[in-house]
This record gives sequence, C-alpha cells and structure tokens, in this order.
Amino acid sequence: MAKTHFQGNETATSGELPQVGDNLAEFNLVNTELGEVSSKDFQGRKLVLNIFPSVDTGVCATSVRKFNEAAASLENTTVLCISKDLPFALGRFCSAEGIENVTPVSAFRSTFGEDNGIVLEGSPLKGLLARSVIVVDENGKVAYTQLVDEISTEPDYDAALAALN
Repeated sequence: MAKTHFQGNETATSGELPQVGDNLAEFNLVNTELGEVSSKDFQGRKLVLNIFPSVDTGVCATSVRKFNEAAASLENTTVLCISKDLPFALGRFCSAEGIENVTPVSAFRSTFGEDNGIVLEGSPLKGLLARSVIVVDENGKVAYTQLVDEISTEPDYDAALAALN
C-alpha cells in the first residue's frame, strides 16, 4: 500500500500506482452520457489521467480547469478526468465551467481504482480515489505517475505534461 495524506493525517491507498514502463491496466469507465469508455478507445493516443476524489471540491475542480487549459494545445493526447463522482455531477460541472478539452469519466462502477492502487483506505474520503496523475504513451506504456502527497494540494502539472514529450 502506498501512503498519502488528508489534511495532514497519513492514509493508505489500496495498492501502488503502476510503475513507469508498465502497460496501463485495461479499464472501463462511464462518460457523462452513461456510455462505456474503454482504454481500447484510446489506442495510439497519449493519455493524461487526472485522478481525484470529487469534482465538488476546490482543488479537484482546479485540476480539471488547469488540465482543460493545457489539453487545448496537446497533440494526439486525451486528458481523462477521473473520479467516483456520478457522471451527472461531472457533466454538470463541465457544462457550467465551459470545460471542453478534457473527457470527464466516472469510476463509480469500475475496478479502475483497485487496478491502479489508488482507492483511499482510510480518512473521511475512504473509498474515493486518491489524487494522482498517470501519463501513458501512445503504446499504452506508463510514462509518469504521481500520487500527490497531500490530497488537498494540486498535482505537478508541469511534470505530468513534460512526460508527454
């Protein structure tokens, strides 16, 4: 189990993030129209997986906004914003905020969190996804990972985006 913090208190995750060079585990998530989204849908594209507990928190919302800005200029890259929020909540947020360059998807009926070792095991956020980023190259290999040390802080956007090159 990996360790992170929530409001200064240590909490464990369900496992470890994949290692750089590993193949990303296949996944099925749910889009804002309740359709299935599969890792196979992105074959041949680079992926930035912006993973967070809930879009209804300030830091999570900020990460979606910042990756949305960055995604506008990325070639052959899809940014997935992933949480266990219901697809309706993700859609409502993105619509209200004018978010159009990222793809919001829900892991609410998926093993995505378990498969990537990022389900929070403790803290008041138990069961939600830990704030993390996974960057995947066009061949499905993990190029970068970050489990944010303090859930209430933003990820390292620059490092994640640099891993795309």
